[in-house]
Amino acid sequence: MQLGTRWALGSPPPARLPAAAARAVGEVEAALTGSDRDTSTWRWTLTWLEGRAVAELDDGTVIRVGADGSVTVANLDDPEDD
Repeated sequence: MQLGTRWALGSPPPARLPAAAARAVGEVEAALTGSDRDTSTWRWTLTWLEGRAVAELDDGTVIRVGADGSVTVANLDDPEDD
């Protein structure tokens, strides 16, 4: 695993994040807009596993880029995503 970077929720993602993953980040952030949760201190953490991007939000949401370029979004803290 290679550490990438961290960025604040609502800030532009790193330029090297694949476009499909960046779109997924935007979709997750849009879903949080207007919620009653205080997300002011939340951050994304970008790492690279086997050369593929993995972005994890402080709430447990994980966005992974597969070997075929597909993007999956799951919330590891949500039992419905098991």
